[in-house]
Amino acid sequence: MKKQSKLLIASTLAASAALLVGCSTLPSSAELDKMTAEVAKASFRDQGIAKTDRLVQDAANRECMVADVSGKPLDEKLAKQIEAANLATIKWPAGGYYIGDWKQGEKIAQNGRGMTWSDKAGSANGGNCYNCHQIDKKEISYGTLGPSLYNYGKIRGVKNLYAPESAAVIQYTWGKIYNSRAYNACSQMPRAGHMGVLKEDQMKHIMALLLDPDSPVNK
Repeated sequence: MKKQSKLLIASTLAASAALLVGCSTLPSSAELDKMTAEVAKASFRDQGIAKTDRLVQDAANRECMVADVSGKPLDEKLAKQIEAANLATIKWPAGGYYIGDWKQGEKIAQNGRGMTWSDKAGSANGGNCYNCHQIDKKEISYGTLGPSLYNYGKIRGVKNLYAPESAAVIQYTWGKIYNSRAYNACSQMPRAGHMGVLKEDQMKHIMALLLDPDSPVNK
């Protein structure tokens, strides 16, 4: 019995030592990131309009991911730099006309189609807005990842789209849809204009859905 106990203890110590050696040789964080990127690259291929360049992270994505993994907020100075850089990418609408047709905007908000390998190049994408937001009260199926947008314009005091006091809200809303990281460095909202998800006229229709006093969103 004593001999068996000694063998058990010796085996346990040997296993513990092997485990410690193994732990001391684990890949570093940078090495793990590189390995993950290589696995992801090897797992996807270009097909149709869907290209593997979608896997490439920009500087903001990398910094925000590091902050998220660490559980610490992004450095305030770096956050301001990211927001300023993204604000500079926003293309304001030609002629200063921001508002389209809210009825078309509702169709775009409902549509989640687009940007898959089976779509034709140049075909219009949907906005997929209901995937994250409540918008029209009549729609009972919506996501909650983003805030409710019901009464969006009404809550913000937009009674007349062409009144000077509405200009700031209208411009902010356009910028938020175009590139949300201009206002929140690590925003997870799709950058619809910056990434080419929506065209200018589609964005105008979404703007009308959110801001037009005649839109059911503001009733």
